[in-house]
Amino acid sequence: MTNPTRRKENTVVHQGKHWIEHWEPENEEFWESTGKKVARRNLWFSVFAEHIGFSIWTLWSVIVLFMGKDYGFSAADKFLLVSTPTLIGGLMRLPYTFAVAKFGGRNWTVVSAALLLIPTILAAVVLHPGTSLGTFLLVAALGGVGGGNFASSMTNINTFYPEKHKGWALGLNAGGGNLGVAAIQLVGLLVIGTAGATAPRIVLYVYIPLIVVAAVCAYFYMDNLATVKGDTKAMREVVKDPHTWVMSFLYVGTFGSFIGYSFAFGLVLQNQFGRTPLQAAAVTFLGPLLGSLSRPAGGWLADRIGGGKITFFTFVGMALSTVVLILASTSKSLALFTVAFIVLFVLTGVGNGSTYKMIPAIFRAKAKVAIANGAEEAAELLKARRLSGALIGLAGAIGAEGGLFINLAFRQSFADAKSGVPAFVGFLVFYGLCFAVTWAVYLRKPAEQPTSERGLALAGAEV
Repeated sequence: MTNPTRRKENTVVHQGKHWIEHWEPENEEFWESTGKKVARRNLWFSVFAEHIGFSIWTLWSVIVLFMGKDYGFSAADKFLLVSTPTLIGGLMRLPYTFAVAKFGGRNWTVVSAALLLIPTILAAVVLHPGTSLGTFLLVAALGGVGGGNFASSMTNINTFYPEKHKGWALGLNAGGGNLGVAAIQLVGLLVIGTAGATAPRIVLYVYIPLIVVAAVCAYFYMDNLATVKGDTKAMREVVKDPHTWVMSFLYVGTFGSFIGYSFAFGLVLQNQFGRTPLQAAAVTFLGPLLGSLSRPAGGWLADRIGGGKITFFTFVGMALSTVVLILASTSKSLALFTVAFIVLFVLTGVGNGSTYKMIPAIFRAKAKVAIANGAEEAAELLKARRLSGALIGLAGAIGAEGGLFINLAFRQSFADAKSGVPAFVGFLVFYGLCFAVTWAVYLRKPAEQPTSERGLALAGAEV
């Protein structure tokens, strides 16, 4: 006879129609027999909803390309306009992180997808010459809810997958979501190329039904995990850990760069090289597209080589690409500038994947140190999962604000120097700090470090 207890351990036990009560992804037998199929189904529909969320978050990177002289806005005004959803999107990520435990991953995906209708419909109402900058800023700010979707989606998928597959799963989830940036820019290109630069509402009419589809799919095909509990204590604990601020700083450099450049690329091409809306839209989607596709690759490489090493070399590459951007700007070489910017996008994607892989690896490495010193294994591994989940949400919120800084830097740079070069110089210095910090904290051998830093290095040795 089959042992009923054994059956429960290796099957999904539902508490309600969409609530899963029993979930053990680290149990290999459970994972292979049942868990993998359920996790993948939730992953794919989470990716779809997050993808649409990213599109609405970065909607205004497309809309500003339609704003000709009739709107009466300067380059500085437009950079301010694209900065606003970046700011709000980053702030929304913290409450969205806790929403998964409060309402359930499936339930919150339905709600967060439906909320995207508000900024999209309002944009269709106010989008015409004569509307004040303040009104546009308010509607753009509401689009920040799309940025919050990332945090809840990543927190949710993190709970479905075992440790050894998290790099791939989180990289795919984030990369598929990030593709929403390229997708809406491609839609914008198609609209400008066919209907012209005076028909921005068509972009909105494409996305309104897609939002509805995302919410409906989440309602019918996703699940809530009853094992995920609200854990504000984990957030209080994680803010005291030095790794929290190191990883948040590094994520500002990777994801902050990705989202900031996604908003700014088209405006930089228009203002620095005099590109028309169609000419700018024809290339702006390439950076976010390739940066999104490279994110799972960053997670995959981190799984095999180590997140610290991949992150370090990514920042070195980003610094070198920024040097090329400065040279291309001063020599007015559009071709070199475009290639260097796209390479920079690819590197931000790789870095996004590797830094997010580092987060659970850091706390798992620290747990191993504690276990080796006599701590109870199950308790330490549970603590590692709790803290890594909290840090994924916090780092995502802080990292997104890097996009705000990038657009404000471009705004000031073009206002003062009529060029993006001063902003690029600032970014170069920042990337230098990022690869120096990565090496100092995660790649130096413990013996090479001062005694006060050895705990950090020991914990990061396997990252």
